[in-house]
Amino acid sequence: MALSLTAPLATQASAEEAAAAAAPVSPEEALQRLIEGNARYVANAAINTDHSLTRVSRTQGQQPFAAIVSCSDSRVAPELIFDEGPGELFVVRVAGNFISEEGLATLEYGVAVLGIKSIVILGHTSCGAVDATIKSIADNELPPGHLPSLVNAIRPAVYDVMGDKPADLLAAATAQNARRNAERAQTEGPILSEAFASGRLNTAAAIYDIATGKVDFI
Repeated sequence: MALSLTAPLATQASAEEAAAAAAPVSPEEALQRLIEGNARYVANAAINTDHSLTRVSRTQGQQPFAAIVSCSDSRVAPELIFDEGPGELFVVRVAGNFISEEGLATLEYGVAVLGIKSIVILGHTSCGAVDATIKSIADNELPPGHLPSLVNAIRPAVYDVMGDKPADLLAAATAQNARRNAERAQTEGPILSEAFASGRLNTAAAIYDIATGKVDFI
């Protein structure tokens, strides 16, 4: 199924239809739904604004169709960015949007128990965690407290791109960090790798532009 990076804008009149829309049946449809939702968000034409429409049904359980591994940055709100209501996205958040051991277990639960079909690693512009890692490498000094755990997780992505001397090291490292973790989400066994190999799961790396609201899949 071909993915379109643009989407027709839905009208506010279709809000109830969106709330009652059937969950995507394939990983490709799940990713396409995220793309379309972000297009609405960018155009300020969100349709998931009345969260009371599905409040009662949410008491019966959850069936999210996609997982988003997002940075903890307060400017990044996955449900808003993809124009989805409560219960639709399974969100894992950590500064630097990398997959920790706990995050991996969370994603495995999402795939094995909840049946999510797509995992998106969502980096963003002006990421403080990536920037702190770059500065730590440049200064050859680790930050205080437990912050080294973040730096050490992001460091490989910075090293990957440093040799290319990119004009914007922060942007290049942020993108590479998303790519590395998207690859891990499809190769980490046994649960995620088996779901990916069987076609029940796809993974993607993406960057959210804080200034425009647009998500670019990379």
